[in-house]
Amino acid sequence: MSGDRGGASASGGSEPEAPEPEAPDRGDSPEKRPILERLGLAVIALVLAGLFGGMAVAAFIGGDLFLAVMGGIGCGMTLWVGGLTLVRG
Repeated sequence: MSGDRGGASASGGSEPEAPEPEAPDRGDSPEKRPILERLGLAVIALVLAGLFGGMAVAAFIGGDLFLAVMGGIGCGMTLWVGGLTLVRG
């Protein structure tokens, strides 16, 4: 029992070593996205902002002020990110 774990030694183990996994591509390239992709993402953001805005208005009419504020914040943040997608790429 001199540090031996499971009967396999470090130099002559029965299992081959697995290759190192490649680092995932995070999209950190300095290239901008194509204009078509940026427009598509901005349209998606616009649709989601419309849904958040509609929920905010409906909640305000229904008297739920907290949900109305949260919906308005979600609408604003989504519009902000959609605009940044167009500007920065």
